[in-house]
Amino acid sequence: MDDWAREFPGAVTVCDLQGVVLYMNERAGRTFQRWGGLALVGQSLLDCHPEPARAKLLELLRTGGTNAYTIEKGGVRKLIYQAPWYRNGACMGLVELSLEIPPNPPHFIRS
Repeated sequence: MDDWAREFPGAVTVCDLQGVVLYMNERAGRTFQRWGGLALVGQSLLDCHPEPARAKLLELLRTGGTNAYTIEKGGVRKLIYQAPWYRNGACMGLVELSLEIPPNPPHFIRS
């Protein structure tokens, strides 16, 4: 992974098609500290997710699909965006971005 992601202010986690974590940036390491933090690299992220989240991840890995949703925990809202990453046109796994968002972000309709 390029250095741009290391200090990116959102959590970046990358896994392969089997769900093995290949990369976590510093923010992701802090976000998932209670589950092992950066030591999760090389481990299966499927083991970290209960149902139905585990089934959803398996579906995304199988189909190369995209999943986006928001969560709130401890008063902090986040956008979670999970999407495939590619090498030479072939899906290689998933990238998850976890970005803090304000309570009521502006929404613009552009033409």
